[in-house]
Amino acid sequence: MKVSKLLGYIAFVLAISINACAQPQKKESNKQKPQIKSSSMGTETITFGSGCFWCTEAIFQQVKGVEKVVSGYSGGHVVNPTYEQVCDKNTGHAEVCQLTFDPSQVSVDELLEIFWQTHDPTTLNQQGNDVGPQYRSVVFYHNEMQKQRAEFFLTELSKSGAYEKPIVTTIEPYKNFYKAENYHQDYYKQNGSQPYCYFVIRPKVEKFEKAFKDKMKPKQ
Repeated sequence: MKVSKLLGYIAFVLAISINACAQPQKKESNKQKPQIKSSSMGTETITFGSGCFWCTEAIFQQVKGVEKVVSGYSGGHVVNPTYEQVCDKNTGHAEVCQLTFDPSQVSVDELLEIFWQTHDPTTLNQQGNDVGPQYRSVVFYHNEMQKQRAEFFLTELSKSGAYEKPIVTTIEPYKNFYKAENYHQDYYKQNGSQPYCYFVIRPKVEKFEKAFKDKMKPKQ
């Protein structure tokens, strides 16, 4: 089974299981309302590391329901690291994109599907020619629901045999996020003619556009 079809099947099974689990908890809905209202304007946040954040940003900026994508650094021990420090591979940070999204328009399931299908989750600390721990494959979850969904996807993908090599994606609790320097933000939009953008990012974006037409924002 192709990875794209498998991920779609996993998302379908997950949706059924989540709805089934939610039914017995209806009596507690009143207790949960304050927590739901506490999120900013009904949005959620999730943080993905899938190689160079320029690539990750260029893909998720096009996803319908994703309101903001910020490139930065997560998962390390150095406060306010610079790009140069992260590239020295001693800070423990991964290059990530932090997504603010509207769950009424795009689900965590769909974001996870896009995440796993738009990078290679079997290469440890590497995506193509980008090598180092800052390029590791990682989901930083912001709540228990995101954790459970990510773990479900990872387990099912690993059991499926969809990949010849083991999946090395880690699922970690969100601890910190430091926004990258301004010149890293909107990088593909601002530097589309640069060689890295043209030869590395553009093919990934085109692959995404073909696979996820129904999940893209309208072209302006």
